[in-house]
Amino acid sequence: MFALTRYRGVARRLLLAQKERGRRDLGAPLGAALARGLTNLPAEYRQGELRLVPAPSRASAARQRGGSHVLALALHCAAVLRTQAVRARAVPALRLAPGARDAVGLDAEQRTVNLRGRVRTRPRRLPEPGTRVILLDDVITTGATAAACVRALGNAGIKVAAVLSLTVAG
Repeated sequence: MFALTRYRGVARRLLLAQKERGRRDLGAPLGAALARGLTNLPAEYRQGELRLVPAPSRASAARQRGGSHVLALALHCAAVLRTQAVRARAVPALRLAPGARDAVGLDAEQRTVNLRGRVRTRPRRLPEPGTRVILLDDVITTGATAAACVRALGNAGIKVAAVLSLTVAG
């Protein structure tokens, strides 16, 4: 797992503005930051065609926010990478099944239980075989979401090369 910075200060304020306060205009610069971070990963994580899979949001949260904020980050990240001749595409291959609660305030064990069996793949949107898959997220808090996403993709035969987040809690 890789993260660009800690979830505090300016980074925290920007993410909350984009995610919770309707600042969709922040998707482009935050997505560009992810692209810069991705191009700085060791070469084995970014060779060949890249498929950027955003961590899923609860459907109700995405509706309230005007769409998935992590998908917006992934789309902007892929667009920036393509300007640098990197073959990249955002692929919303995951979804959360009903019953997943908002994770705010949950500890690591509660987050794991909350997501158990609820991160599902979208079979028609799975990355093509042979492409390098990078899971993207906005913040890694306990790692439970990333682990559930990697597990769901793995169960579908998709290997995740890396997890890249804008921030990490702590």
